[in-house]
Amino acid sequence: MTILVGYVPSPEGEAALRAAIDEARRREEKLLVVNTTRGDALADPRFAQEPDLSHVREDLAALGIDFDIRQVLGARDAAEEIIDLAETKGASLVVIGLRRRSAVGKLIMGSAAQQILLSVGCPVLAVKAEG
Repeated sequence: MTILVGYVPSPEGEAALRAAIDEARRREEKLLVVNTTRGDALADPRFAQEPDLSHVREDLAALGIDFDIRQVLGARDAAEEIIDLAETKGASLVVIGLRRRSAVGKLIMGSAAQQILLSVGCPVLAVKAEG
């Protein structure tokens, strides 16, 4: 089985990655790190650059974690990509980081986390960054 983590280069993404590492080690499962963007903006701060991914690769290799990193540049939003990958890869757990947003902001803008929580067919672990 596979633990899937939605990763963005941010404190929330790092918190999700750390929680996913803990779960992968505890369950002795492979870790699939997913970073995605729709590509509709010239610069998307959520799309990891090579130094970000090198940091992730080095950390996971040093910890002896069996892992794969997948970066997706496509027409669908991050939630849809994560939901689809969780299903096709048979994920046993999806780990996501939560940003601090107001209730009004979530209502107006929607929430990728909410979409994942409601749609994915396996357990979801949602974590917040410290602070």
